Amino acid sequence: MAILEVKNICKSFGDTEVLKGINFSMDRGEIISVIGSSGSGKTTLLRCINFLETATKGQIYVDGECIFDADYKGKLTASEIRRRQLNFGLVFQSFNLFPQYNVLKNVTLAPRLLAKERPDFKQNKQQIYEEIDRHAEELLDRVGLAEKLDAYPCELSGGQQQRVSIARALALEPKILFFDEPTSALDPEITNEILKVIKSLAQKHMTMIIVTHEIEFAKSVSDRIIFMNEGIVLEDGTPDEVINNPKNERTKAFLSKML
Repeated sequence: MAILEVKNICKSFGDTEVLKGINFSMDRGEIISVIGSSGSGKTTLLRCINFLETATKGQIYVDGECIFDADYKGKLTASEIRRRQLNFGLVFQSFNLFPQYNVLKNVTLAPRLLAKERPDFKQNKQQIYEEIDRHAEELLDRVGLAEKLDAYPCELSGGQQQRVSIARALALEPKILFFDEPTSALDPEITNEILKVIKSLAQKHMTMIIVTHEIEFAKSVSDRIIFMNEGIVLEDGTPDEVINNPKNERTKAFLSKML
């Protein structure tokens, strides 16, 4: 069974149709890179899957459960939306760290808030918080920031802030991790440290969807590549099929500029 199925997802903003019927599925442990020109709908697709935008049409399934259906006539409560969002982790291109909190608190803030919903929270508050802190420290060590627990975002480089963002997304143990242009806000010389972290996650079989303009990186790390153009999927295949042997003329034109 596919871990994620996206069926006929459409999204319009007023009269502007940004997504025009997106269909794809992915298996657990698979890595998909989504490429395409700016304005092709890549980020809007991620935001629709993550409930940051509401698709106009279509359905989304996770592990066979329908978590979104545009034809559903009821209204999801905030807690229901939050529960469904927990399937996903999203790493933004602009970091979005809380400047008033240190690195450790940025990573533990959401898990601590969610822990309050546990039935045993009052009886085991201290133990739960210690477990959350320990897990966060392990994640920060995993992304190479074990020595920065007490640092604040303003004291970190852009690459370090993005690594904190990755640890924060992993802290909630999502089924699928999304990256939205994770290196676009970084200087070229520190882009490689983020790509290295993503490759390490790939080696641990983390299920990931990566929106990126780093074509060579996408080629090296992905099981599949999706090329989007003007709100539709023009090509979906292995890196060799899409990057080395594209069938669509629009794909060929895009890659000739990027490579």
